[in-house]
Amino acid sequence: MTDHEESAGVLRGPLAGSAPPTAGDGTAPGERLQKVLARIGIGSRRAVEELIVAGKVRVNGEVASLGRRVDAEADLIEVNGAAVGTAPGLVYRLLNKPSGVVSTARDPEGRPTVVALVPSEPRVVPVGRLDTDTEGLLLLTNDGTLHHRLTHPSFGVDKEYLAEVEGEPTRQALHRLRKGVELEDGATAPAQASLLAPNLLRLVIHEGRNRQVRRMCEAVGHPVRRLVRVRIGPLADGRLAPGKWRDLSASEVRALERAVGS
Repeated sequence: MTDHEESAGVLRGPLAGSAPPTAGDGTAPGERLQKVLARIGIGSRRAVEELIVAGKVRVNGEVASLGRRVDAEADLIEVNGAAVGTAPGLVYRLLNKPSGVVSTARDPEGRPTVVALVPSEPRVVPVGRLDTDTEGLLLLTNDGTLHHRLTHPSFGVDKEYLAEVEGEPTRQALHRLRKGVELEDGATAPAQASLLAPNLLRLVIHEGRNRQVRRMCEAVGHPVRRLVRVRIGPLADGRLAPGKWRDLSASEVRALERAVGS
């Protein structure tokens, strides 16, 4: 699995590293900032106004004033340090990926893809990847800013996995996982590791190396038989059936943005 590789596709919204145009002053064209933030679920109009007055909202890096007008498609808006997606048409879809489906927009070998499991419009791409034989939660979006932050290793968003392994891991094996395992591409960061059943591991990591969980388990002598991702940062859904998807709620999107805000 690798969560730092971006899949092929076009991402809409302000991309990381771009220089969005200035929104101008309160008389510039566009919508009032408090209206935009209330519409996308940051809070009520009054609550949003209080955030702006308290200096907790920035537009293109500048502290915003009440009544400022913004371009929701181009301006970079941050609340409490977290960039929020405001462009019209941004969607966030949570998929429970089945085994045998590849985490790309297209596959030259003709295998089924995660993109084919969600509506084709608006176009979305997977955030990071799960191995073809790995199951579980995968986010797909057209929000370029959030995609970048969730896949970039510096933001360190936790991912939780359940791994059915060969044999019963010992205390020593768990200690190695918690301390960090030496792999061919270097030592891993410490993981949260616990034994839920004789051959069932719970692992939480924040890196996104290729097939990392599988390689970690194999390195401590317990190859993986089945691997399922059950959480991405604040996102979890034990009722979402394999192959099914749903849109994130506004509060879930805000929680993701808070998770990558610092």
